[in-house]
Amino acid sequence: MPAASGPAIATMKDHVETVLRTVQSASAPALSRIAASWRRSIDKHGLDPAARKPPQRIGDDQLYQRREETGAFLKIAAPKLDQLFGLVGQSGCTVLLTDAEGVILDQRCTSADADIFQDWGLSQGTNWSEAAVGTNGIGTCLAEERNLIVHRQEHFLARNVGMSCMDAPIYGPDGRLAGALDVSSARSDQTEAFNRLIAAMVSQTARQIEIETFRAAFPGARIIVADGESTDNAMLLAVDGDDIVLGATRAARKAFGLGASGPLKPLPASDLLGREDGPSGFEKAERAAVIRALTRAGGNVSEAARALGIGRATLYRRMKRLGID
Repeated sequence: MPAASGPAIATMKDHVETVLRTVQSASAPALSRIAASWRRSIDKHGLDPAARKPPQRIGDDQLYQRREETGAFLKIAAPKLDQLFGLVGQSGCTVLLTDAEGVILDQRCTSADADIFQDWGLSQGTNWSEAAVGTNGIGTCLAEERNLIVHRQEHFLARNVGMSCMDAPIYGPDGRLAGALDVSSARSDQTEAFNRLIAAMVSQTARQIEIETFRAAFPGARIIVADGESTDNAMLLAVDGDDIVLGATRAARKAFGLGASGPLKPLPASDLLGREDGPSGFEKAERAAVIRALTRAGGNVSEAARALGIGRATLYRRMKRLGID
């Protein structure tokens, strides 16, 4: 990053003083999540807001290994990054995808802006965890597992106060944090209103990546969009042919009390969705099988009975018991 001088040095000094003064205030972290993150940056991570070193970059071999460890995640995310960049790229923004530890795995930016973001340390392989660089969009989003905007002076390090960052966490099919989606801008005229507009697009794109990654993890399953109290559009259940839940997205896990992450205890989807009113599950299954057989046979009872492997009289009795006319 080019050395700061004149008014820039004064601005950075003012920011450092503001951070230190805020952190020293006993009530500040309770009043502001940004202030709480500033305090973590100092007390937990031992960082100095005046530090000017750029984020640490891992080696190419380590970056390659991290990318490989994501499995299908990067491949699924790539077209979504392209789409998001198509919307924000010409406004001087870069689109970044990180792993769960805050290391940038993939990036989109124009060739004209590449050197600028390189100077900021926004490039593949750099570590933007909160432990490494303090309060920032990527690291604090991952630390707090929430959608986040960190606008200019809300950053911890004075060297980063020229940036605006809009972030959303992405969860894997097992409910564990997989990474963060980030849009960063170093434009001096970036407004908070424009940040909010970008943040909405970031959140939507993150959920799309999460949904497609979940679907890819259960290729043979039926995917159910769950009806819960949450408005999250990533509430999905993966169900096998016997109505047993195989997997659930993070939002569905939270809505149905299934545990935040890890393997699920097998249970019928109907137990979650409350669809066992009236006939029992066996009666419903039997009725569905009979109706399918009759439909395939065009209403011919004898043909349907042969398909089911039972006698015609037996099928008539079952139809009567099940209320099938």
